[in-house]
Amino acid sequence: MAAPQDSKKKSIFWAYVCWLFGGIFGLHLFYLERDVHAFLTWSSFGGYGLGWLADITKIPRYVKDYNEEPKYIAELVERMKSYKKPPFSTSRFISAVMVAYLWGQLVMLAIPADEVAGINFNHLHWIIPLAVALGVWTVGNIGREQGKPWLTIVTSYIAYTSRWYFLDDSIWMLILVTCTALVFDNGSKEWRRKPRKKQTFCTRVTVLFVCGLLYAGVWSSYLYFNGTVTDSNGDEIPVHEAIHHFFTSPWWTDLKQSLNDIYVYAQHHGWYEIWKQIIELSDPQGEQNAYKVLGVGPSSSQSEITSKWRTLSREFHPDKVKDPDQQREAQEKFMEIQQAYEILSKIKNKRKRKNKQSVNDEL
Repeated sequence: MAAPQDSKKKSIFWAYVCWLFGGIFGLHLFYLERDVHAFLTWSSFGGYGLGWLADITKIPRYVKDYNEEPKYIAELVERMKSYKKPPFSTSRFISAVMVAYLWGQLVMLAIPADEVAGINFNHLHWIIPLAVALGVWTVGNIGREQGKPWLTIVTSYIAYTSRWYFLDDSIWMLILVTCTALVFDNGSKEWRRKPRKKQTFCTRVTVLFVCGLLYAGVWSSYLYFNGTVTDSNGDEIPVHEAIHHFFTSPWWTDLKQSLNDIYVYAQHHGWYEIWKQIIELSDPQGEQNAYKVLGVGPSSSQSEITSKWRTLSREFHPDKVKDPDQQREAQEKFMEIQQAYEILSKIKNKRKRKNKQSVNDEL
């Protein structure tokens, strides 16, 4: 095994940085090009949090493995000579069981319980043992270990027949994943004597993205067809029905009509005019709110604004309030009036100077 060039070596420091800030999503594993491991960490919520924590002690070994450090490789070769196949690992076995259980349960939950467009999808339950076998096989192919999937898949389908003997889903699922993991561990796994072929960054990202889409699709199927939402009366409503009713609700139809009106207006007046109106409606200077507080309008003169400000200041002056409980409220109202007057005075003076400058320029 030839060691990679120094320029391509990975750093323990950066591996730990990735672990700290993105380890729950497998970022440190992606950095070390353990893409399968990274996907499993991401898809199982950081290995249920346990995998992420356990990696804090394993990162140095992962870095040595990637860099193919001579001492590490020599120890690995001796280990391969001592053991015909990889010895039993409790952590890897538990990981295989957990991932297989998650994938099997997820596929089972994603199958529509009711008919969709007159089609019954219950026959898709035969995908469950395949998902379990793939979960075990994927965990078994991390790092320097590998194994063929066929015996694992056959075992998974045989163990799946326990479903008709145990009515409790958790029992037969546990039997299924345990038997599948044991058979892979004892009958399929072997040493990976040749390192994986290096792939380009784009290829790696593309593969992970596609796998992520498939995984998200299964979750979406579960949420859409079998998920429920609870309304204000405590009634549970299927998500697909709730989504359908949402798109026929007055709120959505009004919003859709408003968006269509905006689009038509923009076609005639331009998108910049839409942007100007959005800025005005957002009231960035607080002008509209100030008019509201003082009870005046945009056409009010500076003298009218000053007169209104004085009247309100006398009316809401905190010194006129004797009740201690109402004094704080009066203080807040008084400060709001002062702030509104300052905003409008500043805007009026600014516009007055601007108009005067425009007149001078014309002359």
